[in-house]
Formats: sequence, C-alpha cells, structure tokens
Amino acid sequence: MRFIDAQPGDPVIRGLSHQLDEDRCTLRWQWPEGIQAVYIGRAFEILAGDAGEGGASAPSDSPSDKLRLYTRNEYKANNGYHDRIEGVGRVIYTVYASVTEQGDAVLFRQPDGANRAVFSTGKARVTVSIREKGGWLQKFKTVEIRVTTEVPIPKEALCYVKKQGSYPAHKEDGTVYPFVMDFAAGKNVLPAIEVGKNDYVRLFFTDGKKYGQLFELVQGR
Repeated sequence: MRFIDAQPGDPVIRGLSHQLDEDRCTLRWQWPEGIQAVYIGRAFEILAGDAGEGGASAPSDSPSDKLRLYTRNEYKANNGYHDRIEGVGRVIYTVYASVTEQGDAVLFRQPDGANRAVFSTGKARVTVSIREKGGWLQKFKTVEIRVTTEVPIPKEALCYVKKQGSYPAHKEDGTVYPFVMDFAAGKNVLPAIEVGKNDYVRLFFTDGKKYGQLFELVQGR
C-alpha cells in the first residue's frame, strides 16, 4: 500500500457527507468512475472512546491496519458506510479512492480535503471545584483544586490563574500556571497549593477556541 497526491484526471472522492444518529455515523460520497474500492480512515482529535484509535489529525499516511477496505458493492448493499462512534470530541473520516498497480494498492490523497469529513460528537463535561482553607490572622491560605471529567484530558488543555483581590475573569486576568500531569477520567484531586490571603484561583482553557469545542468547563467553588 502506498499513497500518492491526486493529480488532475486522477480518480477522487466528491460529495462526501455524514449523518449522525446517536452513536452511529453514516458516510456517503460520489464514487469516481471505474473505482471499485476505497480505503476509509478514522481519527479522533483529543478525545476518544477507543484510545487505540486516537490521533490529532486524519491518518493521511496511516498504516494499512488503521484503514478499512470498503468495496463499491458493499456501499450499494448498505446504502453508504456505517460506523459506530464511542467517545466525545472531533472525529475525522478520510475516504481514499484506490487502484491496484502491480498487485499493490495505491491510495489518492486529496489536497483539497473533499474526501474528508470532520465533525463533533459533543462536548465532555469538566467540573472544577476549588476549596480554600486559612485562618483570619494567617498571611497565607491553601487552595485545593478538584477536577472531575468524563474523559481523560491532556495537561496542556487547562491552566490555573491566580489574581490578587478577586477571582480572575479570564486567562489573561492574572498570573498563569500550567499543570504538570494529565487529568484522568473521573475525579482528580490535585496537591494543595499555598497562596496569599488575598489571592484567588480559577481554572481556564489554555486555548479557548481549540478546547472549547471539545469540553464544557463548569466552574465551582
């Protein structure tokens, strides 16, 4: 199996569409003339129910064991390609037109992206609880952060911000601190941190545009 970039006149996939019905996805596309089989790749962005399928981008050069051969006859019999999705996040399907040359499968990459379907299966809920402990006469207090999440989250997705006098309103509203460990699915109780008596802490996405598509961050006290 090998990949080549599609050139003018090569068989390419057009009209790729997807339809979601709970955890089932249906793909349909226009078959190029003369093509009897395609290869279908699936990847997840950030989150996945099956960690073995995980990835940050579509498998444009994935090994053959990550691609599924699907024939034109199967497509006609099933009225499309059906797949089950387990997980939350962005899903990327890529359909490659394929021909056989000297017994080897040749797959056509499409720079225009017309053979790629990208969509979200929903947002994972992330609940943050912050508890403070300290006496009136003390100069410092301890802050305990608890993060409860439906799915694993990479440490790069979240940060905590410390501000003096009031709770920070956004990531830039104070001093930003990264996390050093990933968050496992379920409850994560982080080591307590010591801050000034008038300091306040809140969690934010490191990149709201990117991670806000995947997670729903619920702030608590």
